[in-house]
Amino acid sequence: MKIMIDAGHGYETPGKRTVDGMREYEFNRAVANEIKKLLHRYSGVTTLFSHSDKQDVPLYERTKKANQANVDLFVSIHANAHGNGKEWTSASGIETYVHSSKPKTAFALAKIVQAELIKETKRKDRGVKTASFHVLKETKMTAILCECGFMTNKVEAQLLKEQAYRHACATGIVNAIVTFYKLVEGKGAQHTDTQKLYKVQVGAFSEKENAEKLVNELKGKGYQAFISN
Repeated sequence: MKIMIDAGHGYETPGKRTVDGMREYEFNRAVANEIKKLLHRYSGVTTLFSHSDKQDVPLYERTKKANQANVDLFVSIHANAHGNGKEWTSASGIETYVHSSKPKTAFALAKIVQAELIKETKRKDRGVKTASFHVLKETKMTAILCECGFMTNKVEAQLLKEQAYRHACATGIVNAIVTFYKLVEGKGAQHTDTQKLYKVQVGAFSEKENAEKLVNELKGKGYQAFISN
């Protein structure tokens, strides 16, 4: 089974960020990476990415890549927003989308994905919805899009930054895929995406507060940053 994981937007996408500055792509790619790791346990599964850490990938290129690779499933990861994006609002929760034509297989999968996301995150259930988003309309395979929380909700914006919450979202999505497609754990998982990740140390401090200040600055610029003792 081939699964394409799509981390929505990119580091340079304008406007897609929390009120306090975290770019949406930082969350999306983190969940995409977690999904890939979790799917590694299952036999006969090939995972690919539609996005890139080097540049924003246009929507038409993402769907073209999925169609040319003849994947079986396309999963797009996003974080939601409400209002003008410049101030906190009360809108909250998780929702899963399928195309407005309501494809039978996609809709059935989306219902399980939505249920598992709510189970893992304990956030408000906004249900399965339909839309004519490009990645749902132009893909030839089963396709879903997950909105995993609101960047404009102060509580959820903080959650979107936390590794535990990102892992919970990935776990919910993978659990649903495993259940729906009856995947079996074991050897034989395949990963054709050759993207590599590198870590760089950017500072060493004797005072933790100085390290935290630098981490916050880097996160505000869209980088993944953490403190290691």
